Amino acid sequence: MSAVISFPRYVRIGAGAIRELADVLEGLKLGRPLLVTDAYLTATGAAERVLNLLSQAGMSVALFDRTVPDPTTASLEDGLEAVRAHGADCVIGFGGGSPMDSAKALAVLAHQGGPMRKFKAPSNYAGPALPVVAIPTTAGSGSEATQFTVISDSETNEKMLCPGLSFLPVAAIVDFELTMSMPPRLTADTGVDALTHAVEAYVSRKANPISDTFALSAIRLIAGNIKRAYRDGSDPGAREAMMVAATQAGMAFSNSSVALVHGMSRPIGAHFHVAHGLSNAMLFPAVTEFSVDGAEGRYADCARAYGTVDIQASDSVAARALVEALAQLCSELEVPTPRSYGIDRQAWDSLTPLMAQQALASGSPANNPVVPTAEQIEAIYARVYG
Repeated sequence: MSAVISFPRYVRIGAGAIRELADVLEGLKLGRPLLVTDAYLTATGAAERVLNLLSQAGMSVALFDRTVPDPTTASLEDGLEAVRAHGADCVIGFGGGSPMDSAKALAVLAHQGGPMRKFKAPSNYAGPALPVVAIPTTAGSGSEATQFTVISDSETNEKMLCPGLSFLPVAAIVDFELTMSMPPRLTADTGVDALTHAVEAYVSRKANPISDTFALSAIRLIAGNIKRAYRDGSDPGAREAMMVAATQAGMAFSNSSVALVHGMSRPIGAHFHVAHGLSNAMLFPAVTEFSVDGAEGRYADCARAYGTVDIQASDSVAARALVEALAQLCSELEVPTPRSYGIDRQAWDSLTPLMAQQALASGSPANNPVVPTAEQIEAIYARVYG
């Protein structure tokens, strides 16, 4: 079976790339953008800088800055009104994964209407939508390069994976200078998120030669730079490497898939409001240990790219060394367990069966090297609680 490969039409990448935003929009014959961001980026003046860049180019621009972490169907309602009130011909997602995912959802809803749940997997939407331009300010989600958005259903608390080419940004502006102010915790969580994307894309049952190339490159970059960026956020070399790696990892999993880590991570975020990157990090070592026997050679390749073993190591030794390296990385980055994060044990245990069912329903676990049962997912949840 052939692989279908899709990327944004335009990607501007490098220091100062944000200054080329107006050129990108003009090249796409767009002139009425809605900037979709969050209150933090408005408060810091970053959103105003983007607005000014577009206004100075003669564009009519409006701002919607009420996106929320882990966007919900309810949080999209005001954004949809803003799209229509402005008569926007495109949306710009500016921020971390949540503003970018919000922008993608608004682009589709503006043409199609709701409810958002009709776009969740296994649906795959490739119909009319407003063009999306994505500008990441964190190095992790890779949403600037993916054909997915993740939105939580406000009625059910289900975190819905919504796939399809209509969610793929037409353009991305990848400027690492926008990440220089990220605090250590966010740097760690988004960095592990990107590493999870890369590893899962490579071991996925949907992996292909194109996604493999991006995944292994991302793993190498992250291995050499995540600790540097965590310890010294002012290190431009580390910041640039992590930004490039996050986009590569996004390109990898968008054209392959994520797997069990992400399937189990989304319910944690939906029910306990844990940031997506952090919930991935909580699960990553344990899920990798569960999965490693299903694709020993693929995990061994990841270990060699990560640099945890030399090229002569056997696949068995290398694959298990990767598990140890991930556990050590999460320890050094001070990734909390659900328990130390403050999640109540009784609440965790009572929701575990539902979370397992929601993980399976997302479809991501079916891409895993070892396809789990609900009971096995529940056992992993119990193990990682702490």
